Amino acid sequence: MEAHSPSRSDRPENRRHRSRSTDSEEERRRRRRKERREATVREAVELSKNHTRRRDDSRERDYGRDRHDDRDRERRRSRSPEHRSPRRRHDDRDSKYRSRRDRSLDSRDRDGRSSREGSSGQISRRSKGPLPSQAASFQADRDPRALVAGGKETQEKQKPNFAPTGLLAAASNSVAQADGTSIVLKYHEPPEARKPPAKDVWKLFVFKGADIVDTIELSIKTCWLVGRELAVVDLPAEHPSVSKQHAVIQFRYVEKKNEYGDKLGKVKPYLIDLNSANGTSLNKEEIPPSRYVELRDKDMIQFGHSTREYVLMLSPN
Repeated sequence: MEAHSPSRSDRPENRRHRSRSTDSEEERRRRRRKERREATVREAVELSKNHTRRRDDSRERDYGRDRHDDRDRERRRSRSPEHRSPRRRHDDRDSKYRSRRDRSLDSRDRDGRSSREGSSGQISRRSKGPLPSQAASFQADRDPRALVAGGKETQEKQKPNFAPTGLLAAASNSVAQADGTSIVLKYHEPPEARKPPAKDVWKLFVFKGADIVDTIELSIKTCWLVGRELAVVDLPAEHPSVSKQHAVIQFRYVEKKNEYGDKLGKVKPYLIDLNSANGTSLNKEEIPPSRYVELRDKDMIQFGHSTREYVLMLSPN
């Protein structure tokens, strides 16, 4: 029997050629998907720019219209005959004289009142407290100090208040639910937590494939808790690989010294992983747990094994 000779398509060099073409096709698809995503983000940023520009133009038009109306009103008032009449000037002079005379009378009344209060300091002190008892009022003619002592004795002591103040709940860092159970928070905001300034508009675009499924304005809060615990999180993620309290996006005020030794402070976004089971990735690289990592414009975040991509963008105001 003759041995079956391998065909040209089964040779090793042809198999390598087919795998190389398949890899290039996969790279082309990935490149096209990335280009579509960047085009969608650019379109969203342009829409936000146009909206902000239209809002500023409408404000400037309203401000110019108000100033024009104020000038016309002042011009009409200055041209009115009532404004230029000598009788009006005479009335103004009389009103000034009357106001000056009233001020002098008020000052005299205040001086007389202060002298009377100085002469009877004990009476003014008694009027501030509660009314004395009948026995203390009878003794006031003999000893005025007994009236003050009697008034102090009649004051009621403040009763203790055993209502909950909420300090213990703040110290335990937990959230109570309607069914009586409580959820312990794994994260507490640091002292340097700040809201970003109005000129910095940070937005988070949520991608599922090449489509934007949600847009979140991060600048309205200082802290965003991500996870599956809907009772406490700010940004819910329903994928099973995401922990109940997975990660946090925190805005912090950080000061740095320049080359001249001057301190320059700025509010920047940071990402911290709360010791989650499946970790958090920043630009396809997993970040260390329980450590702040600075976020920058166009960074991509992924939580656990979820395929959703969270792209951070700094939109110009």
